[in-house]
Parts: sequence; C-alpha cells; structure tokens
Amino acid sequence: MRNEQKAQYRLYEMFYKNMTVVCLRYSKDREEANDMVQEGFIKVFKNLKRYEFKGSFEGWMRRIFVNNAIDNIRRKKKDHILLGEDDKMDAFSDKEMDPFEVEGELDPKLVMDAIQKLTPAYKAVFSLYVIEEYSHKEIAEMLNISVGTSKSNLAKAKQNLRKYLHKAYNETYG
Repeated sequence: MRNEQKAQYRLYEMFYKNMTVVCLRYSKDREEANDMVQEGFIKVFKNLKRYEFKGSFEGWMRRIFVNNAIDNIRRKKKDHILLGEDDKMDAFSDKEMDPFEVEGELDPKLVMDAIQKLTPAYKAVFSLYVIEEYSHKEIAEMLNISVGTSKSNLAKAKQNLRKYLHKAYNETYG
C-alpha cells in the first residue's frame, strides 16, 4: 500500500505540470483547472490497470484529462453555453483590426491569456480542434452539438483571438 502511494505521488510529480496546461485550456481560471487536475489524476489512478502499453503513457493520460475536461463542460452546460455569444471579446470593433501579419513570435503568455479570455464554448472547440486535433465531427459528438456549431465556434474563437492578440500586440509594441 505504501509503495503504491509513493508510485502515485511520483507519477503526480512527473506529469502535474503538463496536465495542468491541458486543463487550463478548458477551464475558466486556474482554480477550476486545479480541480480538473485533481479529478484527472484520480481517474488515472483508478484506471491504471487499463493502460495497455500501446502508445505513450503521457498520451494515454492526456486523453483521460481531455475527456475529464469535456465531462466538466457537459456538467456545466445548460443548452446555452455552447451556443452563446462571446461578451468579453465583442468590445473590439473590426475597425481596430488591421489586416497585418505579426512579424516574429508572440509571447506564449500573451497567447495563453488570449485563449483564457474566450468563452467556455469557444475555448473548448478551439482547444479540441487546434491543439488536440479532433475533427469537427468528433467534437460535435463529444460536446453534443452539431458539426455546424463546432465550425462556427472555431471560426468565432479564431476571430476573437486575432482581435485580442492584435490589440495586445499594439499595446505592447505600439
């Protein structure tokens, strides 16, 4: 029993940071992400016997954490969350957006901040499509939405990210 606890703690130490990053992509804030991390590790520990040593262990864990995040979104969903408009980002008018390409690389923190500002619906679809590389059909099935809603949410997420990043870039680099 004690060796099992030590092994679990070691596993937690090894993957905590990476799984926290995964959870941040689907949460509204760090507190919610921390809750998701704890739930994810509990599920990993309960399902360790099911790991079949096919593919990477971290990939197997990531899938559990992503599925846990999707379950979290479903629990909060009240029919409107995946169809709602983004109040936070609509304040930026299209007039503020010049059609330019940013030269050089953007600060990763700036990009993560932009993703955190998306609504839960946009953030979920963006993360599942762009980062986890699921298809719109798979996302629609996971989130219980239509393929069209998935595509629309992705387009709006990208549009809002461009607006936010453009504004943040101008504020930083003038």
